[in-house]
Amino acid sequence: MKGKITALLTALSLFLFPLCMTACTKDGKTTVRLCEVTHSIFYAPLYIAINNGYFGDENIEIKLSNGGGADKVMTSVISGSADIGLMGPEATIYCHVEGQRDYPVIFGLLTRCDGSFLVGREPEPDFDWASLEGKHILAGRPGGVPAMTLQYVLNQHGVSTDTELFDTSVAFDAMVGTFESDKSIDYTTMFEPTASEFVALGKGHIVASVGEAAGEVPYTAFSAQKSWLNKNNDTASAFLRAVLRGYKYMSENTPETVAKALAPSFAGTSETSIAASVESYLNINAWAKTPVLSEDSFNRLQDIMENAGTLSERADYSLAVDNTIANKLVKELGL
Repeated sequence: MKGKITALLTALSLFLFPLCMTACTKDGKTTVRLCEVTHSIFYAPLYIAINNGYFGDENIEIKLSNGGGADKVMTSVISGSADIGLMGPEATIYCHVEGQRDYPVIFGLLTRCDGSFLVGREPEPDFDWASLEGKHILAGRPGGVPAMTLQYVLNQHGVSTDTELFDTSVAFDAMVGTFESDKSIDYTTMFEPTASEFVALGKGHIVASVGEAAGEVPYTAFSAQKSWLNKNNDTASAFLRAVLRGYKYMSENTPETVAKALAPSFAGTSETSIAASVESYLNINAWAKTPVLSEDSFNRLQDIMENAGTLSERADYSLAVDNTIANKLVKELGL
């Protein structure tokens, strides 16, 4: 995975010139092209900010696209087809390790832990991570934070992941269907609302939270090219302020009220499922209360990456993360 990302980004840094280094303005509003790694209730504060008009209040119009993977989101950011990328910080770390010139910078944290839940075939009220030794576990794509975090948790509990039983052969979007159809697989991980809906249909049982077991990890964050941030500091600040309003709304309202505000972003998902998902994530403190990415959590992520064997050397926190805007907003908003 690291090699794939490196090849893509190296080619882009050499041959592609950013299409629009300053934010584009239309009808008095600044258009921000945001590429998300996937569309998930895990990123609920962002969608609340969109649906409740908080971006509009900041004179920002969001042009949202789905990258379908952190490597593809980073490609969009590096090429200039996206201004901001919402993805796992590991993609930014890879860029720094490989020495990108106009390197991407993380300027705001969104989620502070893994948002996936371990799903098994049977209920396990006394679940123990150590019991997964010798079990077939569908883990996600190699090099991705979900698989690496799960691997870290398993290793911390003495479970070996050096065999094919720790299965990274199935693409993220196909994991649920594969688990349902292939009874040789004992466990897999799912995000909400998929996990709760899967359980409601009687197809499996949530036995543990990966996020609770792994502890605080900077799981998803907003990144942009250093050059874009330098030229669009006010826009980036307004963008992050709107997202923080989204989180504030979620923390001050019931999951049912939040579900109504999120519903336009999740057509086909019932408000009951959305509310259950919101409650699940609030229970594990999945969303960051402030956008500041601490050095301790950044280093913890690199511990997880090193444990997975995907990191040849460590990235410099002071270069990969810029908390200038985040710290300013914490002071401004009294967070």
